[in-house]
Amino acid sequence: MIRTLFKKNTLTPYIFISPFFVLFFIFGLYPIGYSIYISFFKWTISGPQGFVGLTNYKNLLTRDPFFFKALGNTTWLLIFGSLLQHLIAIPLAIMLNNENKNFRGRGFFKTAFFLPYITSTVSVTLIFAQLFDLNYGWLNYVWVNLFQQERVNWLSNPDTIKTALAIMLNWRFVGWNTIIYLAGLQAIPGTLYEAADIDGANAFRKHLSITVPQLLPIIFFAVTMSIIGGMQVFDEPYVLLGGYEQMGGNGNSGLTSAFYLMFTGFKASRFGKGSAIAWLLFFIIMILTLLNKAINRMMDK
Repeated sequence: MIRTLFKKNTLTPYIFISPFFVLFFIFGLYPIGYSIYISFFKWTISGPQGFVGLTNYKNLLTRDPFFFKALGNTTWLLIFGSLLQHLIAIPLAIMLNNENKNFRGRGFFKTAFFLPYITSTVSVTLIFAQLFDLNYGWLNYVWVNLFQQERVNWLSNPDTIKTALAIMLNWRFVGWNTIIYLAGLQAIPGTLYEAADIDGANAFRKHLSITVPQLLPIIFFAVTMSIIGGMQVFDEPYVLLGGYEQMGGNGNSGLTSAFYLMFTGFKASRFGKGSAIAWLLFFIIMILTLLNKAINRMMDK
């Protein structure tokens, strides 16, 4: 009898899926809407809270030197620490996808490339802090003994802080992009390459005329993910450069937009201004994603 009633009740499917929507509204949609709301307020833990309209946004864009410093650092890291990965990941994926049997150990290399991505960010950052150490770091050891150059203070020199962060970001995420491109390569029909072989195309021409055009949807996805991740870099500079007290190291060279957002919201307790930073980052990411989509369409023509 109960089973019959459930079959006749058209609300039953919605009852079963309702927990997802309830949780999404409470922990997803509501916080998003609330952050928009408080971005128009002077909102702190203590002290008066009042409506200020677009003042938070206006101050960030006209009077706040740290915002543009952080945005400039983030853009630099986006180019050299996130987007540069794809120029490395695509050749690596092609190498791993090589169908001839002369290349052995592909399974090992697939695992090795992916391991940095699933390793704890804090663990990776602490290891790189040792590598970049002025007196005992391996990089300085090689730099001094192999190239006969003076030691480089990677984590204190404003000119090298971003380079150190870019090296670490490339090491962590190039394997992730390699696996994504490898999956895309395995979906390309082998008959296209066979036809190119019959026409006498060399390896470079085959990859230029077949691999890249066929990979464009994957490239769009991977670059979009890099844009989103690159604009939200926080953990690496926070741990590597001494937390909030150092504010990205000397000259704020490691201060990223997400770092400044977290400092403003949770260290300085200025939640209204922090929410405004978050929404400015959202619009910047959206613009960059649309630009990526336009470039992808141009290449597809």
